[in-house]
Amino acid sequence: AHDSCSHRCGELLGTCSCQVTCQSLGICCPDYKEFCLQISPYSGSLMGGKDFLIENTALNASSVLTCRFKQKIKTNGYIAKDGKAHCISPLLYETGFIPFEVSTDDGLTFPYSGTWLSVHHSKVPDGEKCTLVNQTKWQYYGTPNTDGNLTLTWTQQALEATNINIEVWGYHETGDSYSENWLAEWKYLYTLAREIPNNGKYSFIPVPAKGNYSTWDFGILRITPSSFSDGQSNIPSIWSSEHALAWHLGKDFRNDAAAWATAKCIEWDRKEDKLPKFMEEIIDCPCTLAQARADTGRFHKDYGCDIEKGSVCTYHPGAVHCVRAIQASPQYAAGQQCCYDSKGTQILTHDSTGGSTPDRGHDWGSPPFMKPPRIPGFSHWLYDVISFYYCCLWSENCHFYMKNRPSSDCRRYVPPRAASAFGDPHFLTFDGLNFTFKGSGEYTLVESDITYLRVQGRTQQARFPNGTGAQVTGLSAVAMQENNSDVIEIRYSEELNLEVLLNQKVISFSEQSWMDLKGLFLHSTADQNITVMFSSGSGVEIRGSGGFLSLTVLLPDKFINNTQGLFGVMNGNTEDEYTFKNKTTMSIHASPQQMFEFGANWAVENGTSLFTYDTEFLLKNFFYEGKHNASFQPVFFPHEDPTDPLVKEMVSLCESDPFCRFDVLTTRSLQVGNSTRLSHQYHKLLTENLGPVISCGWLDHPTNGIKNGTNYLLGATISFLCDQGYELTGSKERICQVTGAWSGDTASC
Repeated sequence: AHDSCSHRCGELLGTCSCQVTCQSLGICCPDYKEFCLQISPYSGSLMGGKDFLIENTALNASSVLTCRFKQKIKTNGYIAKDGKAHCISPLLYETGFIPFEVSTDDGLTFPYSGTWLSVHHSKVPDGEKCTLVNQTKWQYYGTPNTDGNLTLTWTQQALEATNINIEVWGYHETGDSYSENWLAEWKYLYTLAREIPNNGKYSFIPVPAKGNYSTWDFGILRITPSSFSDGQSNIPSIWSSEHALAWHLGKDFRNDAAAWATAKCIEWDRKEDKLPKFMEEIIDCPCTLAQARADTGRFHKDYGCDIEKGSVCTYHPGAVHCVRAIQASPQYAAGQQCCYDSKGTQILTHDSTGGSTPDRGHDWGSPPFMKPPRIPGFSHWLYDVISFYYCCLWSENCHFYMKNRPSSDCRRYVPPRAASAFGDPHFLTFDGLNFTFKGSGEYTLVESDITYLRVQGRTQQARFPNGTGAQVTGLSAVAMQENNSDVIEIRYSEELNLEVLLNQKVISFSEQSWMDLKGLFLHSTADQNITVMFSSGSGVEIRGSGGFLSLTVLLPDKFINNTQGLFGVMNGNTEDEYTFKNKTTMSIHASPQQMFEFGANWAVENGTSLFTYDTEFLLKNFFYEGKHNASFQPVFFPHEDPTDPLVKEMVSLCESDPFCRFDVLTTRSLQVGNSTRLSHQYHKLLTENLGPVISCGWLDHPTNGIKNGTNYLLGATISFLCDQGYELTGSKERICQVTGAWSGDTASC
């Protein structure tokens, strides 16, 4: 008899497997598909209330379904008319993959299991939310010149109900800041409309909320079927976006919004004075836009000001692009933001209201989530957004906000260093050497003791349709992990599709392009450029190009003198680049044959391999065989025949790029040569953009005078003028010097 996957998903059993790899290997237990659940959709807002279908299991129509998330949060499931099972997702205070189980015996046993992806509320597609029509009007309602009707619209098919209720929920955090008793709560406040038809639209004239509800100034709307009771948790719901609840605030706000907001702003400012200073521990900004866009392991574009989307920067006038630091700061979970003007220079709040403002609460939250200040989106709203309404939008007190949220300059910023591999594998090391290593096997590209970062690459003989290229190898898979993070592998499948595996399971980006995972964030662009951002700030970028993978690893300066592998020892010294596992080194003028031995030395072992072996082919060629195929003899010097018609085309395509020429000759494919040329160009541009930039730091204008210039980088000049009737002492002009200091003396009037 076979073992059963009941209660055992993810395990390898005696006679068969319940692991995700069992399907391609053909070793699943017979009931694997029954108990190990596939769901659709696989993701939804952390606010919950999303109905999802369990695809594989046909259950008895009379069973009572209970869904249980994280072994404790229970929600009701149901069986639809077609016999398919459904669950409702719960309200969670975290993002990422959440395990769930299903019971069909009213909660006695939970033999079925799967995972649900909880996402940041702003990552939910617009069609799944209800829309605050003219959102600005909702958030300014009751301020001068804003009154009349408010309208809410939604997709009526999103809820199976004839009549619906619309509820108001508020978010607050209780207890003492930065202490154990600091807790987050979404709370049902009151029902705004009851038993109204589910026709996709509701208009009303808002009135101040009764009782102390009008003191809740940050919240959200929820639409639910009228058959449920008020505020009932984890039922089918459509949420709005979270917003400032100006529209329901009390008479005192409506009578004099500016005075009400000024009082709130001053109260916030006093509170801030008592809270710990988070500015000390957040990362400094990159000095230039080029650096900010190249440092992809530590900074990601700010969706509210994105040069690729036409630079619509409402909160940062004058900016063309902003980025946010990906990782929250270690102790206070704070966030950094950096904005740049059309010249690529940083904009500082000291000079302009368009400057970037750091965040006491990181917008994306941060692991382990669950408690303030780490709640995704909402902690940030409470500390950094609603206060912006008080001080800057509902009243004219923005100086209070800027005093507590000043931009960081870039004096302490150190760009990361980059290493790349691409083509018929060419390696460009952190210290700028390049070599070609045409092994066939699995190798350590980089590893580091300080965070147990490991990036491994698999090279295999190319599969070109025209049968040439038997002597060509290229990167076909890259696997990586840091400390005890999730393991990510990116590979070409045997059908040459790009696949991303999370802990051995192929994942889909069809619903979400960004995922918060254990110890890392994962992002995929529409054209399948994958970026892995580890919590140390190291980043790995992978692009599929012409049948080979192209890889770049970016490491922050804390990894200096702490790396080994094919990408060498990152320390600015090329002499020790070719260091073996036993720490002996080889001359950098070694022959290609010697380089082949250096590469072979870095083959991984089965015990430390991060790769997934889920096909017969992979087991046979990479698991049971040695990790380095010693019998594979590559071509070290491809032959260039002047009579060969390809050579002429190669010269015009590649010009002087040696890697491009090499790959055209070995693969006999101009397409591969061109991919190599583009990858090489990308690496050169990246290292150029990551060049260090000297900053002398911000300079103030003299009291009773003005300054000209807002660029504080090497070679920039700032000049000073005094108001009428004042005389200037000190330097009239100061220049930023190579030492990082300004020339001359402080100007005063």
